[in-house]
Amino acid sequence: MNEPFLQIRGIRKEYGPVVAVHDVTLDVRRGEFLTFLGPSGSGKSTTLYILAGFDNPTKGDITLEGKTLLATPSHKRNIGMVFQRYTLFPHLTVGENIAFPLKVRRKSKAEVDSKVKEMLRLVRLEGFEDRKPAQMSGGQQQRVALARALAYDPPVLLMDEPLSALDKKLREEIQHEIRRIHQQTEVTILYVTHDQEEALRLSDRIAVFSKGVIDQIGTGPELYANPKTRFVAEFIGDSDFISCDLVSSSDGQATISLGRGTVFNRIPVHGKAASGTRAALMLRPERIRLSRAQAGAGLAATVSDITFLGNNIHVSTETANGEALAVRLPFGHEAITGLSRGDTVHLDFDPGAAHVFC
Repeated sequence: MNEPFLQIRGIRKEYGPVVAVHDVTLDVRRGEFLTFLGPSGSGKSTTLYILAGFDNPTKGDITLEGKTLLATPSHKRNIGMVFQRYTLFPHLTVGENIAFPLKVRRKSKAEVDSKVKEMLRLVRLEGFEDRKPAQMSGGQQQRVALARALAYDPPVLLMDEPLSALDKKLREEIQHEIRRIHQQTEVTILYVTHDQEEALRLSDRIAVFSKGVIDQIGTGPELYANPKTRFVAEFIGDSDFISCDLVSSSDGQATISLGRGTVFNRIPVHGKAASGTRAALMLRPERIRLSRAQAGAGLAATVSDITFLGNNIHVSTETANGEALAVRLPFGHEAITGLSRGDTVHLDFDPGAAHVFC
């Protein structure tokens, strides 16, 4: 494994009595695509702006290849930046926009011309160099912004919600392009988004922000399969939560009761687990098994709605305790045949795929 290329150590940012970022610490590997994911106000953009030099931390340090960045002004950090708004110069052509940071760095005309052509090839906009930004679509303008940010070969590229203004189809197309460009250039990217699907599509790792701190860092599959907090479990993917009684716990696993004699063993448990207390059982809708006839342990539930979603079917159910459970089944699943609202079904799951949060 590579040594940390970019290090963030104990970053804190206060705005008067408000703490926007609290003790954010992480290591970023060279060439990694790391996404800051979280809701509005979680501290992800503030952390990115501190990295860019647009804001100063109250405490903490940031080092790039072992050297602190905090004493270096933003325009001298040599870090690329792409924003939600493309920030292209409207009076300049595409080629002139891409060339701008190179001319500022006093590169020769031959170097500038060569690099502009290289960047246009990279973002697949050959032949567009003489167009003005207003003559291009939003997706094309964002590609130009990306080309301009990469033109001077920055060691780190920061991207703050760059696709949130685009429609879904175009957003997915540009996500694919960003992933391709990252693989080609191997630039280190720190990317901010509130869109969990976007984070999962793009990232090598994801740092999930909540209330100014990082709740958990990991790959998409790690965060989805093994969330360490209820917030991460709710924010990454779809999830169901129902109340349960904690019967016992040992070595990070719990035995729980859902009432009416329904007991499940060896479920991963998070938080301070005390026997006899109430807790929350988290289930992924696609990991719940639905059957028409009771077979062994499980939960009886009533179907409240059935929604066709193309390649899968969303079945809304309600348990005898009045709690909602969503079940996702593949299109054509035998349990769906003849299923109607008001039918009684039985739900079961693999304990190892569930989580208990105390």
